[in-house]
Amino acid sequence: MASNSSFAPPKLSDFILTERLGSGTYATVYKAYRKGDSREVVAVKVVGKKSLNRASTENLLTEIEILKTMRHPHIVQLKDFQWDADNIYLIMEWCSGGDLCRFIRSRRILPERVARSFLQQMACALQFLHERNISHLDLKPQNILLSGSVLKLADFGFAQYMSPWDEQSVLRGSPLYMAPEMVCRRQYDSRVDLWSVGVILYEALFGRAPFASRSYAELEEKIRSNQPIELPPGARVSKDCRDLLLRLLERNPDARITFAEFFTHPFVDMEHMPSAESLVKAKELVLQAVQKDQEGERSAALSLYCSALEHFVPSIHCKQDFPQVSQYVSRAEELKALVASDNRRSFEEARTSRDVLREMSRDQPRLLAALEVASAAIAKEESGMDDHEALDVYQQCLGELLLALAGTQTSFLSKRDGFIQLSCPLLL
Repeated sequence: MASNSSFAPPKLSDFILTERLGSGTYATVYKAYRKGDSREVVAVKVVGKKSLNRASTENLLTEIEILKTMRHPHIVQLKDFQWDADNIYLIMEWCSGGDLCRFIRSRRILPERVARSFLQQMACALQFLHERNISHLDLKPQNILLSGSVLKLADFGFAQYMSPWDEQSVLRGSPLYMAPEMVCRRQYDSRVDLWSVGVILYEALFGRAPFASRSYAELEEKIRSNQPIELPPGARVSKDCRDLLLRLLERNPDARITFAEFFTHPFVDMEHMPSAESLVKAKELVLQAVQKDQEGERSAALSLYCSALEHFVPSIHCKQDFPQVSQYVSRAEELKALVASDNRRSFEEARTSRDVLREMSRDQPRLLAALEVASAAIAKEESGMDDHEALDVYQQCLGELLLALAGTQTSFLSKRDGFIQLSCPLLL
């Protein structure tokens, strides 16, 4: 019994400490309940005073200073801190979903859409920190907690106030997630957090970190190498995802993506991440769509309905309900059909002028070729193929047409001026 007592949780006046959740160099985290009627669940980080040296004391004080004033939906909240003769206690918000490391391991790899949702939330928290010149310096899946589907940054034990021009050389964080400039003990700045984000995203998508190694020596050798990071063979990720990964995992910090570029990158797409503002934006856009719809401007209304839906979908993830969404989806589908019908009618009305021009172009092979390309583009659009695909063919047609016109005699142009003017709208 005596041997077990040494592992018993410490006593705290307002809380009952129960199971141990994890431990680090100088702290142990417990699940705890607040005494009294509320029975609020919290996490208590217990730091033994005897385990603290000068550096760890400074880190702890900085962590408390940073967390005690911060309130953000994607950063774990420090509710209170206490101390006694033996320990310092940080009473933290409880996150029931465990950490991101466990989440990834339980699923082996995450679908890109899930990884993107987590990345958006991480970016939201980092933007908040970056605006206050705070660097986390120990970003890794074990320090990212989940509360339902909500992600929260935790463990600010290595965090520092760092202006963009501040540089340090102290080794901080976990080697697998450290930026090369930190591992190589060169001067580094806040951009090391962006490297860590890249490693976390890579691990979420592919189930392992880019420098997974069997020993620290092997890890250090891989990190010090000048070989560019490559995605696993056969990696199936979107173009935007691939671009972001490779720009985050740039060994040279001066060539690495900047914070401003990261926050505005199309894969991060913070504008459409689930938030309390999602529904507000969606309502504003749908009101504009309804107005355009009533005015008979179908194309503009369709575009606005689609933009509104891009914000309605994230609002659902925030447990916001708006029953009219299905009506807007139906109306958008109706408008899509009507706009397509209008386009087909325009094509039919213009078919005669195209036929006349084709007849007059029989002795002009290049011009005839341009018209054939235009017909192919129209066919693609009428068949409902990808808009970008049809646009590419239209652009090819315009290139052929410009070359044809450049080589055509002035008299030919003047005689057929009316026909060319009539046909140009079909080719644009």
